[in-house]
Amino acid sequence: MVWFQFQMNLCIRLENMSQLGKKLQVVLGPTPDQLVSAKHPYRRMLELVPFGDLCDPLAKQHSGLGRDGYGVERLVKCLLLQWMEDLSDRELERYLDENIAAKLFCGFELTEDTPVYSTFSLVRKRLGTEGIGDLYKSVNQSLKSAGLVREVFTFVDATQLISKISLWEERDKAITQG
Repeated sequence: MVWFQFQMNLCIRLENMSQLGKKLQVVLGPTPDQLVSAKHPYRRMLELVPFGDLCDPLAKQHSGLGRDGYGVERLVKCLLLQWMEDLSDRELERYLDENIAAKLFCGFELTEDTPVYSTFSLVRKRLGTEGIGDLYKSVNQSLKSAGLVREVFTFVDATQLISKISLWEERDKAITQG
């Protein structure tokens, strides 16, 4: 991806497209990268956690059939953000729509469509409890290696993860019902 920037924050992005050759996109205004503080904690996580390496095995399992989605890495980041901020699926959908730092963290442009709430439960089901647990352990290990996380005791309790998912689903149902 190549960016050219002109006066008045007029940005032009050239992006390789598999079937269309090159696509020219004109974006008026700043990008999420320009709007989010350099000291924001989400930026620090992006620097410390090798999301590409963590998501490679999952991407290889993903079928190339059907329409293009959001990409495995983006959706994994969404689930991590949901866990860190303690958001239900519907709250996460809104958070991604409204929070510029969240868009930057997950790799979305300012005006780009973000996933709808039902996407997150589908991704969780596809990854499974064990797969999500392994991802969170890998993220935790990256943060520990950087000296940002210390452990005094380690407890592994899958019921908390399962009950949290149930809580989010119940919260979404309550929001739907008003």
